Amino acid sequence: MTKAVRYNEFGGIEVLRVEEVDSPVPGDRQVLVRVKAAGINPGEAAIRTGAMADIFPSTFPSGQGSDLAGVVAEVGVGVDRFSVGDEVIGFSEKRAAQAELVLVDLDNLTHKPREVSWAVAGGLYVAGVTAWGAVHSVQLDKGETVVISAAAGGVGSLAVQLARRAGATVIGLASRHNHEWLQSHGVIPVAYDDGVIDRIKAAAPDGIDAFIDTHGGGYVELALALGVAAERIDTIADFAAAAKHGVKTEPGTNARPGAEVLAELATLIAEGHLEVPIANAYPLTHVRQAYTELERRHTHGKIVLEP
Repeated sequence: MTKAVRYNEFGGIEVLRVEEVDSPVPGDRQVLVRVKAAGINPGEAAIRTGAMADIFPSTFPSGQGSDLAGVVAEVGVGVDRFSVGDEVIGFSEKRAAQAELVLVDLDNLTHKPREVSWAVAGGLYVAGVTAWGAVHSVQLDKGETVVISAAAGGVGSLAVQLARRAGATVIGLASRHNHEWLQSHGVIPVAYDDGVIDRIKAAAPDGIDAFIDTHGGGYVELALALGVAAERIDTIADFAAAAKHGVKTEPGTNARPGAEVLAELATLIAEGHLEVPIANAYPLTHVRQAYTELERRHTHGKIVLEP
């Protein structure tokens, strides 16, 4: 038997349980991973409440989570790239990552560099691949200016760094206590409260070329008000506004398989070119506390569970 996060009905944080379940057995081209860290993400909370049931239908009991990093415990038939004891980063497509033992398809894994911590590796997939996709979606050229909302959050903190690596001038919308971190990464910080549009214009007198919204709540309309073309706006949060205004919600034409992007991001981290801030780490049994912190939506960086 092994422990895993489960819930038996849609609802708030109170429906989450950590339960004893049967230990999984790898099938063909599957790897059994003993999890060292598993990230948590806002989308998982939305799925759990039923708010995204039309897009992500659920069956109960349901597991939770995509991000994971750990050690290979067992391999199935046809697995030739990984061996027992290998340290790996990956993702589950079965909403099962928040557990002690997780089955992962072979193509959803990459090796973890020694220099990348377990917490960073475990929280990398959703935020990292989403940030990578959003930056590529708006097709930044060197010298252009992009605004990124929630710039110190899990996705935003990576998107600002990737946009800087693309050669863009980056304006990051964030609360004032995160401005020092943004400045240290070459980002122009702007407070997101009343008067934000005037502050953005003052920070970019020559105009804004692109906008990445990682928060929702009116930023698509703000981008349009700034004169940004719809095809240069990407939102990962406001799908209603995207449908209304024809802005992007997907990674764009340069998308690559998730494990391939994970490997690229892990190499950047290992070489010191990309930082993944870790806001907090909780034991698996404290999953409710972890999501309570996450759903306040003021986190700088990633929150992870450590089974």
